[in-house]
Amino acid sequence: MSAECPAASVGPVCDVFVMYHPGCLAITCNPHPLVTTSMEGSIVRLPEVIALKKKYKAYLYLDEAHSIGALGPHGRGVIDYFGLDPRDVDILMGTFTKSFGAAGGYIGGKKELIDYLRTHSHSAVYATSMSPPVVEQIITSMKCIMGEDGTTVGQERIQRLADNTTYFRRKLREMGFIIYGNNDSPVVPVMLYMPAKIGAFSREMLKRNIGVVVVGFPATPIIESRARFCVSAAHTRDMLDVALSAISEVGDLLQLKYSRHRALLTADWSSDDTSYDGIEN
Repeated sequence: MSAECPAASVGPVCDVFVMYHPGCLAITCNPHPLVTTSMEGSIVRLPEVIALKKKYKAYLYLDEAHSIGALGPHGRGVIDYFGLDPRDVDILMGTFTKSFGAAGGYIGGKKELIDYLRTHSHSAVYATSMSPPVVEQIITSMKCIMGEDGTTVGQERIQRLADNTTYFRRKLREMGFIIYGNNDSPVVPVMLYMPAKIGAFSREMLKRNIGVVVVGFPATPIIESRARFCVSAAHTRDMLDVALSAISEVGDLLQLKYSRHRALLTADWSSDDTSYDGIEN
């Protein structure tokens, strides 16, 4: 399907495609040089996108800002998640501000590309170098994730993040919330839908000592407002339960449990072995 940008009178027409269907992507984007996708905790179907790239001799630029250090059996991002060859992606981009707990970012690619960027990119030519403490933080974090620090801490954190993500998403669904994104993604958008509920949700959560990130128009379509949670390996199960309890309370207060299929609790919902009887509203 196609949609015209609001600024179409002064700019180009935007083609909107169904991102989970590479066939639609091939048909819609074949004549266009640039493709961008949304950021909703979803994971790109990279094997099929790479197949399209090879078929049409395109270039592939992969943003790993939210996946590096978080996805894949070794924490190396979407490529690791699918077990693909990094050489099939022309440009790899990521940030050092999330999983690495530092500052700055990176771009990876062929030597010719990196040499070109070093000599022609304004941000490289005119920017100052990273400070030594930041560089040391990045190197230490990278060694930890890769298991080159002589410990299993990195692998344990990757597994803990995966467990926390599964738990948090499952509990939200059982409470009746509609959430977006892939089940393995630690980025969890909880749909609020109505713009008028954005401020109310944020205030009510803050009353319960939980600060939340809420997103609305124009960052989202006007009736697709949401709260965006990012699960961490540092979160304990008790922390997640406290947050989930508050989210459930506010969800009842503001009538945010939009799912048609809700779980009816027969015991304390925060327990792993709780039994549920599914009913339809």
